[in-house]
Order: sequence, then C-alpha cells, then structure tokens
Amino acid sequence: MFKNSILTFEKTESDKPIKLNLKYQQKNYLMTNTTNRRSFIKKTAIASSIAFVPFSGLKSMTLKNDRKFKMGINPGAIGVKLDQVQLLEKASEYGFESIVAYSGTLAEWSDAQINEFNSKMATLKISWGASGLPMDFRGDEATQHKGLTDLPKHAEALQKAGVTRMSTWIMPTHAELTYLENMHQHAKRLKEVATILGHFNIKLGLEYVGPKTLMARDKFSFVHSLAECKELISAIDEPNVGVQLDSFHWYCAGETKADLLSLSNEDIVTVDLNDAITGLSINEQLDGTRELPMATGMIDMQSFMDALVEIGYDGPTRAEPFNQVLNDLDNDAALKATSEAMKKAFSLV
Repeated sequence: MFKNSILTFEKTESDKPIKLNLKYQQKNYLMTNTTNRRSFIKKTAIASSIAFVPFSGLKSMTLKNDRKFKMGINPGAIGVKLDQVQLLEKASEYGFESIVAYSGTLAEWSDAQINEFNSKMATLKISWGASGLPMDFRGDEATQHKGLTDLPKHAEALQKAGVTRMSTWIMPTHAELTYLENMHQHAKRLKEVATILGHFNIKLGLEYVGPKTLMARDKFSFVHSLAECKELISAIDEPNVGVQLDSFHWYCAGETKADLLSLSNEDIVTVDLNDAITGLSINEQLDGTRELPMATGMIDMQSFMDALVEIGYDGPTRAEPFNQVLNDLDNDAALKATSEAMKKAFSLV
C-alpha cells in the first residue's frame, strides 16, 4: 500500500527544532516492553509460593498440531536472562515455538547476522513472537518525542528480521488526567507510534490491565477491560493496532468466552497465559503476583483456549506470571517449569 512513503514529524526539544524524515520502500501494510510495569507500579507484594505444574506425566507431552497459535517464550516475564542467541538455543531445548525479538539487539546486527539467525530459526522451526515497544509514551512530551525519534531504527531492524508484532500495556489509572483527557492523550501518542510502525509492516498490540486492586492506585481510573481497550483502539484509528490478550486480565475484568469471541484473529497481536492466586477473590488479585498457566485452576483456561481456537488465532502465546519464586529459580529450572505449564495449557485444545 505504501510506496516511497515519506513520514515527517516536526517537533521541538529544548527549544531546538528537529525534523524527522523517513523514506522507505514498503510492501503490504499490516496491522516485552522495555518499561517494566511492576517497576512502574512500584508494588511491594510478592508471591510466597508458586504452584508448579507437576513434571510427572508431562515430560513426554508433545504439542498438538490442530491449533494455529505458537507456544512462545518471553524470558523477562519469568525472570530468565538470555541474549537473543541464547534465547533461540534454549527455546529449541525446551520445546518453545516462538521467541520474543530484542529490537535493540537486532538494530546492532548487520544484515548478514540477521539472515544467519533467521536461517537458524527456520532450521529449528521457531518463529518470531512479539517485540516490546522500546519507548515510554506515558511520560512528558519530551519523552514521547525522543521515543518517536528512536523508534524507526528499532522498527527497521525488526522488519529486516521479519518481525511483525510489537506490544505494550496500558496503565489503568492516572494521578492527574481524567478518563477522557487520558483517552485523548493515549489516542494521540499511540497513533504517532502506530503510524511509524505501520510503515515497517508491524502491528501494535495493547494490553488492558484488569485487577480491581490497581484501581485505587491513582485518583482517576482508565482502560481496564476489553470493551474499553476496543474503544481506545477505535480512537487511535490505525489499521495496525490490535489487542494483547492476557488470561489473567480477562479473568480480573470479569469477562467471558463471549467477550473473546467478539475478536477476530486479525484483532489479536499476542497472547499471555497466566493463572490467578488461590485464596484471593477476583477483586483481590494483584497485578504483580500471578501463577503459571494451569497451576491453580482459578482461571477457566479451557474456555480461554477454546476461544483462541474458534477465533483461528495464529500468533504467539506466552506466559507472564510475574512470580517472584519463579524469578528466583535458575534459568533452566524456570524454563522447564514454564514449558511444562504451557504444554499443559496447550493440551486443552
């Protein structure tokens, strides 16, 4: 759709005018975040235990072929530290089918390095998952402009590698902006982000955050349900913006399978699978404390997974438990626990 497109931004930082011009040859236009939400929220509560999925009987479990979505891995979400090369090796070892993309790393690689890496991915039958949005759109205008200036180099590197998905989360409260003011700011800033990403054939997924306990954090509430997330996407009004689904937020928002079935495959950019903490009601769940999928049975994972199959979702699906005990494990133990938990969830379809 875009041929020899030119995208120009006029902005001022420290009273110095800066012009950003982008000119790229495009093909078809399609629809883990560097800002850590737990740090942003500054929560102090952590899990005192983790309900690991028993390994007995699961070690020989193989993934079924009658679903389209991929079992992905986001190491940062499970306390694992691996570079891009190490991540691919460990993904293959533990049976993952997709990996997150580190845009900063890819931006430093040559075309030859990217091609060699992609060749190895193809040999191992592992595909790209989503990359995190490498900028903070929640701060002041200067921070937003700086992020927009740096974003094209990340997006270009992702495009060269064949990565087509990126995601970020929406803070469900604000200390100063009313709901409507915050909606206008999010729509404006994320439209700027989506416009740049669209020129590089990248979708942007927005994750709504559902726990009711987070509503008391600030004076004004904001998007914290799928319906509201859809309204934000409509306000952004760019064809490459969709939803990042999370079973935990779906549960905390009090949503059902019917809510999920209101989406199409094209509406979903990436999916996170998590379980809730036992002993807490839906309204008592904390955003920074969760379990691996299928660990407690608090969340109706059967309905969630069935909906993904019915929708025909074909993207990455990963775990994001934000669990301190899991984070404290060494890399291999955490990867093994996550792999087995994901396989158990995938066995439902």
